Amino acid sequence: MTKLIIGLIWGLVTLAVVVLITLPINLQAHLVAGAAVVGLMILMKLFTRQGVWRQIALALGTSMVLRYAYWRTTNTLPPINQPEDFIPGFLVYLAEMYSIFMLFLSLFVVMRPMAPRTLKVSSAEADLPTVDVFVPSYNEDASLLATTLASAKAMDYPPEKLTVWLLDDGGTLQKRNSDNLEAAHEAEARYVELQQLAADLGCRYLTRERNEHAKAGNMNNGLKHCTGDLVAVFDADHAPARDFLTYTVGYFKQDPKLFLVQTPHFFLNPDPVERNLRTFETMPSENEMFYGIIQRGLDKWDASFFCGSAAVLRREALETTGGFSGVSITEDAETALELHATGWSSVYVDRPLIAGLQPATFTSFIGQRSRWAQGMYQILRFRFPPGKRGLSIPQRLCYMSSTLFWFFPLTRWIFLLAPLCYLFFNLEIFTASGAEFLAYTSSYMLVNLMMQNYLYGRFRWPWISELYEFVQAVYLLPALISVILNPSKPTFKVTAKNESLDEARISELARPFYIIFFVLLAGVFMTVWRIYSEPYKADVALVVGGWNLLNILIAGCALGVVSERQESRQSRRIDVKRRCELIFGDRSVTATIEDASVGGARINVVGFKSQDIARDTQCAISFKTSIEVGDPVLPITVRTVSASAKGLSLGCRYHPVKADHYRMISDLVFVSSDQWAKFQWSRRVNIGILRGTIWFVGLSVYQTGRGLGYLAQSFRRSGSKPGAAPEKGAA
Repeated sequence: MTKLIIGLIWGLVTLAVVVLITLPINLQAHLVAGAAVVGLMILMKLFTRQGVWRQIALALGTSMVLRYAYWRTTNTLPPINQPEDFIPGFLVYLAEMYSIFMLFLSLFVVMRPMAPRTLKVSSAEADLPTVDVFVPSYNEDASLLATTLASAKAMDYPPEKLTVWLLDDGGTLQKRNSDNLEAAHEAEARYVELQQLAADLGCRYLTRERNEHAKAGNMNNGLKHCTGDLVAVFDADHAPARDFLTYTVGYFKQDPKLFLVQTPHFFLNPDPVERNLRTFETMPSENEMFYGIIQRGLDKWDASFFCGSAAVLRREALETTGGFSGVSITEDAETALELHATGWSSVYVDRPLIAGLQPATFTSFIGQRSRWAQGMYQILRFRFPPGKRGLSIPQRLCYMSSTLFWFFPLTRWIFLLAPLCYLFFNLEIFTASGAEFLAYTSSYMLVNLMMQNYLYGRFRWPWISELYEFVQAVYLLPALISVILNPSKPTFKVTAKNESLDEARISELARPFYIIFFVLLAGVFMTVWRIYSEPYKADVALVVGGWNLLNILIAGCALGVVSERQESRQSRRIDVKRRCELIFGDRSVTATIEDASVGGARINVVGFKSQDIARDTQCAISFKTSIEVGDPVLPITVRTVSASAKGLSLGCRYHPVKADHYRMISDLVFVSSDQWAKFQWSRRVNIGILRGTIWFVGLSVYQTGRGLGYLAQSFRRSGSKPGAAPEKGAA
């Protein structure tokens, strides 16, 4: 009986969808239908966001999107015999159809995401597989590598079954014998330093003769020298929690055809957008939509893919395809594609089990995203997932979604320039009245926002995707065009890590964003002029001007993104609450570590006054660790001193000089993944469409002012182009 009722409901929904799409193109009928759909979606959302009602709401939203597409296709394209109007109009139409197609692919992927997996094994089990841990490196500092290696070595796993490898591509024979004597000397010094570091931490050091096939070649060289059943991969700045393996290896025992267990990338520091907008503590991080929803959706279709780090792979599977693939510069997704196509399966575990560092500067951020965009295009070009033999239909659609997404710079530029075509050049890219354009477009956008909120509400706030795409599109468009023209040209470039921002400044990549903003601002004045000079077209000018105004809000917010704030702390502090001994001079007092990061900690001392200890005092801390440490005394420097309720609060910076010091830091920050999961969930709040839009408008206005303030200070200081640092302490 229940199935009959559900079937009847779906039949009625299907009939309603068909009627909504094929209603005669009448403005009043459309407004009524649109209002009814929006009202029903809101009503359903109040009662439930899961199950069959969620799917019905998305189906109704889909009908309105298809109705918009039908209207755009049949009623709005300029005449083909007017090429000056038809060409830009058709480009806008193609951009909209691409966006709608990507929306439908997203719906397919995440309509019913896999429930979070919770399998955990005990490290005391007798039949656990042997694991080799790869930490590939190219030019990272030894201190950064030391924290990752120490954390990997401290993972809760039988020591005889765990081998940690430092795969160093910065000390290869090719680099040590370089004709550039300075570079050769640096490579030789690195080779000696990292060999000693690995030995001190109980790890294996491995390099190779030549730097071939970048990261994929480095890891394939590692496969030739190790024998473990499984291979865990961590980037140089991705330190695992102690429970990483206990949450991942169990799946390989369950499924002999499993090649991958991927976990999310959790970051201790904000990316440039989060840092400069100051949203890191309150708003879901940009990558949480991918790791929190999309990867779970891919997992539902056995299409979750390798993300280059925070993953465990089966050696046997890698050997069947010749190791890690290296045709593209995104070797991770390419490797997963090849293994999925040969019948192997994957699993995604939605729990933050590593903590890493994101690019700190906007320049490094763009460099990283350019590599991702170019690599995904190479996969589409050379591997062509839609026609890949061995993939199921759902897997093909999932890989299509992942690769085609990176064409967004083309659409972002088209949507940016389209209103300007009318305002400045009077090109009519739509053959519709202002009322029709407003009615159809506004209902489409509102339904689109509601569908996005249904799918990603707790993981992505309104308009944030548009902001991230805009700030990337400015530089990703030439990168994308470059790889389209020459697919083999891009080479793997390591993302800069452990950067610092000693002073506030305008990014060196900021110039195009200011130019775009002022051009869009000129579009506002052109809107006013058109309304004044052509009052009979005021409705069209108002609607197009509103579109341009939306672009200004996003572009203004981007000015805040490229206005780099000063940042002295490299990563967020983690709550610790651990007793310690503070040692300074000939004194030793009991204290408490209240929070800690990879670079320092806050220590509370009871019964002390500010005159008892001064800033820049050299001292040390000692505390009990959950792993064996030979000399548990960590040197520190007091950086700040402030009064607390019953004593002093000291902001301290570590000064590690040997392996035991890095073991202590690892034990403070990476002892458990629970603290990261707690912080991640604290940011996952569905702000809603209305409140989110109001918040974004306020954010944009403020960031526009801040970005223009940085520009004014830059000109006052340098008297020239943007890029010079504004005064320290600028907003």
